[in-house]
Amino acid sequence: MKKYIISAFAISSLLVFNNCKKNDIKNCIDIPIVGFSLSDDVSLGAQTAAQIDADAAQFPLVDSVSKPTAYRILYKIRNKILNSGKVKHKDDFPWRLRIINDPNTQNAFCTPGGFIYVYTGLIKVLDNESQLAGVMGHEMGHADLRHSVTTIMNENGVGLLLSIATGGNPGALTTMANQLRGLKNSRCHEIQADESSVLYLAATDYPCNSAGAFFEKIVASGAQTPPEILSTHPDPGNRVENINKKAGDVGCSTNRTPTNDEYTLLKRELGVL
Repeated sequence: MKKYIISAFAISSLLVFNNCKKNDIKNCIDIPIVGFSLSDDVSLGAQTAAQIDADAAQFPLVDSVSKPTAYRILYKIRNKILNSGKVKHKDDFPWRLRIINDPNTQNAFCTPGGFIYVYTGLIKVLDNESQLAGVMGHEMGHADLRHSVTTIMNENGVGLLLSIATGGNPGALTTMANQLRGLKNSRCHEIQADESSVLYLAATDYPCNSAGAFFEKIVASGAQTPPEILSTHPDPGNRVENINKKAGDVGCSTNRTPTNDEYTLLKRELGVL
């Protein structure tokens, strides 16, 4: 069974802290992050990433040595996003990439601190490099805007976060890592990440509304039961509409064709062509 999941590190909405009117990120209200630095984001993300990397049964990673072309292409996409001039924490996070070999899971996620994971199932279902750039921009946006840290702090307090980031609470790290993988972003945070993707891609050679391509596929599929990723924002058409509106507001191109699109090469090396 194919799993339509955009963000495995998504966090469930706390309406008292996060409130959003339809397609309006200005009405999102988050408690400010206090006492948890950007380096703490990286420490938390690194420890979570270490757990993921060590769990080959659940996260079978693609070896970068055996698939150098695939990693080169993904890092090329990442670098275009980082060099857009719009990623606030470009130089604060490592933005490390790993590919997970699971052709039945259409997923990508980014931990706090910028550790990016992309499933081969997502690469398989998308049509071109631009669409993957749109999804990667969305996931990087969650980390850049510190969405996970914001909501975890709201739910658990900064003390628990600090104890985990400094390595003083390994049991809590295991619990939180497992918790993070099953939670969902608030509607506001999803809209913010969608719109961040537009801003990032506007300064690249990708169509700036590429984040909407995945949702357009969902709409075209005519699925009667909304995929799990839409449980907090059930109409993918709304997300496509919002992404296109943001592109119009920014005035960026939506019909570019990258001159170095290597998507067929990427799919072929990963065995998902």
